[in-house]
Amino acid sequence: MQITDSIKYVGVDDHEIDLFEGQFEVPNGMAYNSYAILDEKIAIMDSVDAHFGDEWLANIKNATGGKSPDYLVVQHMEMDHSANIKKFVETYPNAKIVSSKMAFVMMKSYFGSDFADKQIVVAEGSKLELGKHVLNFIAAPNVHWPEVLFTYDSTDKVLFSADGFGKFGANDYDDPEGWACEARRYYFGIVGKFGANVQVVLKKAANLEINTIAPLHGPVLTGDEAKESLRLYDIWSSYGVESEGVCVLYTSVYGNTKRVAEKLADILKAKGCPKVAISDLAREDTYECVEDAFRYGKLVLATTTYNGGVFPTMREFIEHLTERNYQNRKIAFIENGSWAPMAIKGMAAMFEQSKNITICENKVTVKIAETSDTVAQLEKLADELLA
Repeated sequence: MQITDSIKYVGVDDHEIDLFEGQFEVPNGMAYNSYAILDEKIAIMDSVDAHFGDEWLANIKNATGGKSPDYLVVQHMEMDHSANIKKFVETYPNAKIVSSKMAFVMMKSYFGSDFADKQIVVAEGSKLELGKHVLNFIAAPNVHWPEVLFTYDSTDKVLFSADGFGKFGANDYDDPEGWACEARRYYFGIVGKFGANVQVVLKKAANLEINTIAPLHGPVLTGDEAKESLRLYDIWSSYGVESEGVCVLYTSVYGNTKRVAEKLADILKAKGCPKVAISDLAREDTYECVEDAFRYGKLVLATTTYNGGVFPTMREFIEHLTERNYQNRKIAFIENGSWAPMAIKGMAAMFEQSKNITICENKVTVKIAETSDTVAQLEKLADELLA
């Protein structure tokens, strides 16, 4: 793949993986991106997962016409991007490794060596001249690891963005839903906690002329798609509302809470709600639900009282939200309990430390099954949500 006249793609696609980072389902595989910048000096941008070292090195050899690279730039030390550093050094013993001070500390832990004789330590504002191409390094701590660098090629106007702007899915998979869907799940699953850090980097990027974004996962972004990704990252990282609508998420033991949640969805639609995204937390992909909870500005959580508190699946889901700094949202609660409904109290307590959360005054309590009184409560709740 040719990125520009002098930048080539040398990454790999992984169709063997079942869970990314041991938790995210990736039915369409995963891409581990790496790039070769061909100039008077040759720089390779990042490594790939351990299982693909030989393929990666073959790609480099093909892209460079057999010439030896002068530099390996390591932007991110997570193992799916750093695993083959030692293999690269063994293959190209004269090459230098360019990375942050903290990344070299991590290399010592990983490989038993920090490659002291090959180090070029860079930080915010550092530059590396390859000939026509000048690489400008941007500190991007906690996006999403603390050692991360972004790199801006001021010649071809390419932003190499480490894990930023990545998405799930191999690059040879033509995603009919486009970039945003799986990029959103990726962002809120992996980067979402660090919105403030992303905002800092976006402010730096705002001063750059960017024609192309080259992330470590997913497709290379150009033109309008690159601009749209920057716009969405600004919304996501500021915990803003991307789409108007209501997200309804429920757990249900015998189907009664499910029916109440579906009834609310029907009422909301009848009242003109532009979008109602409804999911069963026990049966849908957890991170698809996390994605929807962040996408919309209004969230309804419906669950059963269990052991005097919140049903386990709902409790775990709320923890996924709060540990990702869920904020700037309106939340409504529905509880079910055969004799002593307590779920609302427990759910509300879990959001007490969250910023700018508005809890709806209308709370719906069900005792086993829906009644006419339940419907009346749902009508009031829908009016409050849509006000």
